[in-house]
Amino acid sequence: MAVIWNRTGGHDDGTLLVLLHGLGGTAEVWRGVEALLPEAWPGGWSTPDLPGHGRSPRASSYSFDAQAKLVAEALPDDRDLVLLGHSMGGMVALAMAGFHPRVRRVVGFSIKTWWPADQVEGMRAQSLKPARVFASREEAVERYLKASGLHGLADPEDPGHEAGIVQVEDGWRIAQDMGTFDFGVPDMPALLAEVSCPVTLGLGSEDQFVRPANYGELGVDVVAMDGLGHNPHLEDPAAVVALLK
Repeated sequence: MAVIWNRTGGHDDGTLLVLLHGLGGTAEVWRGVEALLPEAWPGGWSTPDLPGHGRSPRASSYSFDAQAKLVAEALPDDRDLVLLGHSMGGMVALAMAGFHPRVRRVVGFSIKTWWPADQVEGMRAQSLKPARVFASREEAVERYLKASGLHGLADPEDPGHEAGIVQVEDGWRIAQDMGTFDFGVPDMPALLAEVSCPVTLGLGSEDQFVRPANYGELGVDVVAMDGLGHNPHLEDPAAVVALLK
């Protein structure tokens, strides 16, 4: 398949920071973080649309390992990497760290670590449903904002949302492939067991999707982000940049 879409910034040498968005998002959710990187990150950065999202092509599998391999193909093979992942993107980051020899650190935040079987089956069922087609672009943008976690946090008129929608014959729909909901059975302890580099996890104190108690069982550094919810990179980009220090 074609290489996934990717935006780069910063310097052409030094450690490359790779920003991996969550389910339903695109690289545009990182704009606030990217704006701070020229002063906060000494190397360069890479911000892809994950497979089946935004401007990237669809994939035959959306397992964390399959997504990680497609991301790795879009990156230079001669630079050290630090991976910064939100939610599902954090799981993709851990999967990549398990096989990529140049990953030096993983920083993940808002990663859901507890997945009952009925929730996994519910996501798989969602992946089999056709995407809803809307009569207007505005309705499709509204749906994208909800799917990406931007609803209530971003201006619906922001042109960056164009990456999350696509025009089809009968109207507009989100660009996200519905198959992305079938990413398998999330097993964070298993992913961590394959990782040899340092791992830091961030957790918003108001996150409604993450169980704080489960983080304490993982044996890695955990940084609390007071007053923030599931999308700290949108609510307070500086708090996410601080995780890198």
